[in-house]
Amino acid sequence: MRKLARDFLRPVFLCLEPETMTSDNRNNWKPATSLVHGGTLRSQFGETSEAIYMTQGFVYESAEAAEARFKGDEPGFVYSRYANPTNDMFERRMCELEGAEEARATASGMAAVAAALLCSVSAGDHVVAARALFGSCRWIIETLMPRYGIETTLVNGTDLGEWERAVRPNTKIFFLESPTNPTLEVIDIAAVARLANQANARLVVDNVFATPLQQKPLELGAHVVVYSATKHIDGQGRCLGGVVLSDRKWIEEHFQDYFRHTGPSLSPFNAWTLLKGLETLPVRVRQQTENAGRLADHLASHPAIEKVLYPGRKDHPQADIIARQMTGGSSLICFNVKGGKAGAFSLLNGLQIVKISNNLGDAKSLITHPATTTHKNMTAEARAEVGILDGTLRLSVGLEDGDDLIEDFDRALAKLA
Repeated sequence: MRKLARDFLRPVFLCLEPETMTSDNRNNWKPATSLVHGGTLRSQFGETSEAIYMTQGFVYESAEAAEARFKGDEPGFVYSRYANPTNDMFERRMCELEGAEEARATASGMAAVAAALLCSVSAGDHVVAARALFGSCRWIIETLMPRYGIETTLVNGTDLGEWERAVRPNTKIFFLESPTNPTLEVIDIAAVARLANQANARLVVDNVFATPLQQKPLELGAHVVVYSATKHIDGQGRCLGGVVLSDRKWIEEHFQDYFRHTGPSLSPFNAWTLLKGLETLPVRVRQQTENAGRLADHLASHPAIEKVLYPGRKDHPQADIIARQMTGGSSLICFNVKGGKAGAFSLLNGLQIVKISNNLGDAKSLITHPATTTHKNMTAEARAEVGILDGTLRLSVGLEDGDDLIEDFDRALAKLA
């Protein structure tokens, strides 16, 4: 039923784009063009900006039409929990950007992660996941799944031998973030995908830190990609959202019923906001990455900083993998401040432009102390195992002037010294 919304042909929608914009032409569009025009549906009013269809349900011309719609004999929408025209535009546009056949928008990034994982496994199945994960992702793997009889194993994501040794006859899913949150560890997605294929498992990749502009997991062999659209896709701190992308067969056979019956659907208003965010995504990510590269180099030279991890630097531990699978260094920096927690807090409290917040991917530069915020529920031993120390900070670099950001850190670091 949801598939029919992809071919929505109700008379209220007219294609007002020039006839020269055929599907073949759209396949040749560069990302910046697709992010402005991709997936657009226009009503009879010919609006320039996408319409927001703030409706729970849809009406039918007759009882027979309603029956046909529910049976799937007539194309169209039936309920916004399943599909909505505004959400559909966002999903189409994400598919064009990611190179995916199908997508489903969710209410948050964690809704996307949870749905992508849980729809694929049953009691008795086994999941292998990289150890370096966002705190809530670790909770799903370590706490939630075992409650329902799903076996899980955490591995060092950069050690292919650990992935291979963790495989069992009942392994169904591999799951990883790359770059990881918050330490920006980069995992060889293509190599892990090959191992997943050998095990007849599916690889799910959380690609939020790289964005779909700087890394293409599906092209590297991943089977499912998830995003917190709350981050770079919105990019301005306005709303929550998520998206799951994969091939059409997996969406229809595994994801669709879970999505339809559990209801993690995205609000049409948030879908519209995310559509507006996509229009400026390349401009924002390019500038944020440039700022992040400058700031990472500056911090690496400061005597109060013990260590800087940034995918755009040659001293990154996985620099060779980054050169193969990423086209940019990300807008995130991870670094360790001398003095442990006291040093980290002193720096945080000394910043004026950069704000303390656990969000990321925003137009504003945001910084957080993972050990006491995003990863506070992990034990100290588990945090240390993935490189999160008391002096570790995660910085999301925004759109401010790069010189101002450097001066802001210099001022705060001078107080620390």
